[in-house]
Amino acid sequence: MKPTHFNPGCALSIYKPEMEHRLLKFLNENYERIEMHNICCRHEPKLPAGSRVVNVCAGCDKRFGSLYEGVTTVSLWELLDGLDGFPYPDYKGAEMSVHDPCPVRGRPEVHKAVRSLLDKMNINIVETPAHGARSVCCGDDFYPSLPVEKVHEQMKKRAAVMPCEDVCVYCVSCIKSMHIGGKTPRHLIDLLMNETTDPQTYDTVKWHEQLQAYIDTH
Repeated sequence: MKPTHFNPGCALSIYKPEMEHRLLKFLNENYERIEMHNICCRHEPKLPAGSRVVNVCAGCDKRFGSLYEGVTTVSLWELLDGLDGFPYPDYKGAEMSVHDPCPVRGRPEVHKAVRSLLDKMNINIVETPAHGARSVCCGDDFYPSLPVEKVHEQMKKRAAVMPCEDVCVYCVSCIKSMHIGGKTPRHLIDLLMNETTDPQTYDTVKWHEQLQAYIDTH
């Protein structure tokens, strides 16, 4: 069996650091032995050849899978969708749109797993036309190439095409973008754990400073 490691990603570790331990505990009890791995995906992962990394972050999934030889990836969403015994909360037919983050635009298996998990939580999905492989950026990736005011214009533009007030996201930066865009973001982790989604720091400059500080120290 391939050595398997769980990397929650810098954004989740900043957003809700206790969540990574709850997720790891569930995986170890219901899947297989998995080790925590907190080295940022922008650094050499220092993993043995043949390792597999379980990712929450779409950006981590892309970088671990493409930059480091001998490392494969799988999203947490795919693992959870394939397991029995997860205590799914019941949202009683609540309607939500879904924003698919850019780095997994070419990963239909991830899109499918996300929607399967939402279905298991009794959430009705009202899709925006640009979803899955046709998804467009939430706006955050335009920073710092564009001035912050222009970045926020892109965030508002993306949020405006979401049919529902509540938008399921599975990237922490997308929480900030949808909030700035005027929608109510619901992170998939929070939905699964029956918790509210808190935008926390949504000042774009300060948020990226937080991310960079984590990247530099991990």
